[in-house]
Amino acid sequence: MEEEEKIRAIYQELLEKYGEPEEPDKMPGIDYLIETILSQNTNDINRDKAFRNLKDKYEDDYKAIENADREELIETIRIAGLGPTKAKRIQEALEIVREDQGGYSINFLEEMDISRAKKWLTDIPGIGPKTASVILCFHFKMPTFPVDTHVHRLSKRLGLVPENASRTKTHNIMEEKVPDEIKYPFHILLITHGRNGCTAHDESCEICEKYREK
Repeated sequence: MEEEEKIRAIYQELLEKYGEPEEPDKMPGIDYLIETILSQNTNDINRDKAFRNLKDKYEDDYKAIENADREELIETIRIAGLGPTKAKRIQEALEIVREDQGGYSINFLEEMDISRAKKWLTDIPGIGPKTASVILCFHFKMPTFPVDTHVHRLSKRLGLVPENASRTKTHNIMEEKVPDEIKYPFHILLITHGRNGCTAHDESCEICEKYREK
């Protein structure tokens, strides 16, 4: 089975199992930047609570967030974990965007090609390839393929990447192999399957076994 044929077959099977993924939330790109920093090393529930806490306290006043007392900001986002690190990264990111753009918008990235946009984002301290890919894929609808722990695990179980592939290598392989028009839904479906059908504590599921050697 050819690689693209295999990926499309897996995609179709997951689509039939879980249904069409919902479109990502519509919000400013700068909010995606903040939210993805909050999401690092935590679950969606705690990320969302921390983001709501941030919005409840500062609303859309990004200058206030950038200039907030560090301890106050840490307390506001504490539920997301790693408060000191994330507070520092959020304030540094806002400072970089403001100094580079004269405001708090990252919409200029949509005028760049993917490699330049990724480079600009990953030059921000604490923004790695996965975080950059999430922002570009979810907000700008660019054909990037974010790789989190579920996508990384299932990509290996499905035989789409080598067993010893690092997350960075998995990202590079999957971004090249997955057809552009299904990058976002396939990413979401792999996460859904990784949480509900083929978890880290399970052996490979029927779908993974079916496609591993194809």
